[in-house]
Amino acid sequence: MAKEKSKSAPKTEKAKPVKAKVVEQPAGEVAPHTAKMPEIPDKVYEKELQKLQIELVKLQGWIKEKGLRVVVLFEGRDAAGKGGTIKRITETLNPRIVRVVALATPTEREKTQWYFQRYVAHLPAAGEMVLFDRSWYNRSGVERVMGFCTQEQVEEFFRSVPEFEKMLIRSGIILIKYWFSVSNEEQEHRFQARMNDITRRWKLSPMDLASRSHWVEYSKAKDEMFRFTDTKQSPWYVVNADDKKRARLNCISHLLSKIPYEDLTPETMVLPPRQEDSGYVRPPMSDQTFVPDYPIPGY
Repeated sequence: MAKEKSKSAPKTEKAKPVKAKVVEQPAGEVAPHTAKMPEIPDKVYEKELQKLQIELVKLQGWIKEKGLRVVVLFEGRDAAGKGGTIKRITETLNPRIVRVVALATPTEREKTQWYFQRYVAHLPAAGEMVLFDRSWYNRSGVERVMGFCTQEQVEEFFRSVPEFEKMLIRSGIILIKYWFSVSNEEQEHRFQARMNDITRRWKLSPMDLASRSHWVEYSKAKDEMFRFTDTKQSPWYVVNADDKKRARLNCISHLLSKIPYEDLTPETMVLPPRQEDSGYVRPPMSDQTFVPDYPIPGY
């Protein structure tokens, strides 16, 4: 939540590998305590979400006023809830300040570039926060498991990414990394729900479906990724995501706690009076083309 005074960023430390916060099991990834917690009623969830979204607006103002540069990475298995959380973060914010980057498959030209190059182009300027819906960690996940890169490229990635992230942090960027952890059973449930809902079926790709038969390979890839990239300077924060509502609230609350900010909400404004009619005669309304009313039975 908003604080009285912002704190200066701590001095950066040499990045050292640390043990992952959550150890995945073959049958699932979510910590046992999460499954036992009661479901949050919709009214309670909406009330708490609104509180957090108000704080996000305050954080947005602070980022803009102080010229901060913030990068937030959202990673995790397919259907883990990354997109839903990003939507709740951004829906009340200014897209000119907080924007989402979700890159498509690299082009043939991009494949010949320095691996991080296409991501660097989307890093924030002063007064901006960028949310990466998947990021440069594609190399250690889908690209590795599905055979889109070589083992040599994976090894080079693990050598390079700690230095790349240290460079970002030294430049003044605030880097926050989230891993959304979901169980095998819950992922299957969400895939089935998407298949049965025509408005969400587009979220399923052939690659998503193929990931089901590579569950263990993805688990191994994630564990090795954490071993090399979960550092003191740039740690991974694991979001237990089997419960969508709780995951969203937990992630937003944690994001707010990672950036000290103050409430810079403008004072209430007074609406000025409308300009008086000066005798200007407007063209007839019939000259304009209006959008027809949508037919609603009985209304």
